[in-house]
Amino acid sequence: MASETMASGTATFERTVSQGECSQVYVDLDGTLIRSDLLLESALAFLRHAPLRIFSLVVWALRGRSYLKARLAEHFDLDPAILPYRTELISYLRELKQSGRNLVLATASDERLAQRVASHLGLFNGVLASSEANNLKGKNKHQAIEAHCGNSPYVYIGNDSSDLHIWKHAQAGVLVNATRRTADRARHLTNITAEFPREPVRLSAYIKAIRVYQWSKNLLLFVPLITAHLWSNLEAIVHVLFAAFAFSLCASSIYLINDLFDLSSDRAHPRKRFRPIAAGLVPIGNAVALSVALLLLGLIVAAQLSPLFLGVTVAYVVTTLAYSLSLKTYVLIDVITLAGLYTFRIIGGAVALAVVPSFWLLAFSMFIFLSLALVKRCSELQLLSKSQGTATRGRDYMTSDLGVVQTMGVASGFAAVQVFALYIDSDEVARQYSHPEMLWLLCGTILYWLGRMWIKTARDEMHDDPLLFAARDRGSLIMALLSMAIVFAAV
Repeated sequence: MASETMASGTATFERTVSQGECSQVYVDLDGTLIRSDLLLESALAFLRHAPLRIFSLVVWALRGRSYLKARLAEHFDLDPAILPYRTELISYLRELKQSGRNLVLATASDERLAQRVASHLGLFNGVLASSEANNLKGKNKHQAIEAHCGNSPYVYIGNDSSDLHIWKHAQAGVLVNATRRTADRARHLTNITAEFPREPVRLSAYIKAIRVYQWSKNLLLFVPLITAHLWSNLEAIVHVLFAAFAFSLCASSIYLINDLFDLSSDRAHPRKRFRPIAAGLVPIGNAVALSVALLLLGLIVAAQLSPLFLGVTVAYVVTTLAYSLSLKTYVLIDVITLAGLYTFRIIGGAVALAVVPSFWLLAFSMFIFLSLALVKRCSELQLLSKSQGTATRGRDYMTSDLGVVQTMGVASGFAAVQVFALYIDSDEVARQYSHPEMLWLLCGTILYWLGRMWIKTARDEMHDDPLLFAARDRGSLIMALLSMAIVFAAV
């Protein structure tokens, strides 16, 4: 369908060119050539490691949009090779260039960023872009185009309502991902020779972006419900359900923030480059707004349970943000923090139920979740090794660390089993279980499951998130059902 549109558009364009002797084609960048906005991307990159820099953004913005763009461009290490280009439009432009047309990149982005994109693509004969003194948008862009082409006929390719003034004076135009209102108005202003229809807003892209499938991790909030033997208490179950929902909303908010700040590293990753924000399927502005809305809703739900649970939720959010913004870039600190975040969920469940989590439960969770966090790093390092890489982008690991990480992960798993074995012999178990000796069978199921996870990792069969892998793995599900049966038998 896209190729048919491109072919017919090229033919119509050729007729328009031959009639008006127009050889100049001006192409917009943000939202047209790429599915993103370089101003927003440069701002996110600027705030990535120092969120308090937002005050600098405010000061720069007060001096004008062009000044803001110039300052951000100085700090933005743009890699044009990984931007989310519209490949069908690039193919169309290549055909125009082969037919002898002069292509000029005309964008409101800063001239330094625009030059990098133009140099990478090798399509353009020139670049018109914003400078520190001039924001090249709307009428300013029109004036720059008129000056560049010497008032000769030209074609403009764009997407935004701010481009309407340019289309009004262009001999012809091409619409790319324009809204219905903008497209209708553009058709009344000039001869539209080709259209690349607006990509529909897909709910599935937003669901994927907020990672609803990750909500299954918040089943960990139900662990204190089981260990406190409150599984038959309807009020307790409702409390934990609300607690899990609050954590899920907040977690989705942080996932969006994480993806916004990790645009460059995600686009360079063989799997993560398909994430909706990195691929340009979810606009950056929409992602920011959705993140704020989810966070506020999550905190409101948490506040309905208790002030203490709200405090735990805020602490969870702060720790997750710290991980996303900084801690995940440090070797080992990242996996220890991940293990702590899993344990946070167990603490959250206990607070929602107003019970005190035992020392044994917290110690066991830290060791087993550290093992699983190291599984995740191992799977990433193996993938990197297969692609002939040497160091992870945005992380502090190298492929040479794989052996050490595997050893630490397996050792941490065995430590978790040892903690559980010591727990079985404690007075606490004797008080809570009628047949505590049955719990020894759990040591076997946990050993088997952890061993299975690490063997799957060594065979390169592990998804980069072990808990999600376990949720779909038949062997893991069998072990989970068997473990539940053992616990009920011990009661």
